[in-house]
Amino acid sequence: MLLGEPVEIRSRDYWVKVVEMLQQNWALVDDRTDDVRVWFIHDCSGVFDHLDFPERELAESALRQNGFEPSRQEPSWRRTPKPPFIMDPHPNGPIYSSGRYWR
Repeated sequence: MLLGEPVEIRSRDYWVKVVEMLQQNWALVDDRTDDVRVWFIHDCSGVFDHLDFPERELAESALRQNGFEPSRQEPSWRRTPKPPFIMDPHPNGPIYSSGRYWR
């Protein structure tokens, strides 16, 4: 996918991980035909990475193990990124799919 290219994400069930003061990484889990895809999004709706899992339960377990929580458990002042979502690579590359920040 290219910089600025639109990304179609159906899910709006946000997961969030606080990475720095006033900065969060967001995740949305999309069910697909044979698996699920976890999209990683920054605060301004840019998609910077994704991971595929064979089923939703494994994806959600991996999100929890890596510091993400369902956003409904977060403070009400936090605002989720809104569509349209576009490709916007992370300055450090694919930080989650590379395994660098993913267990």
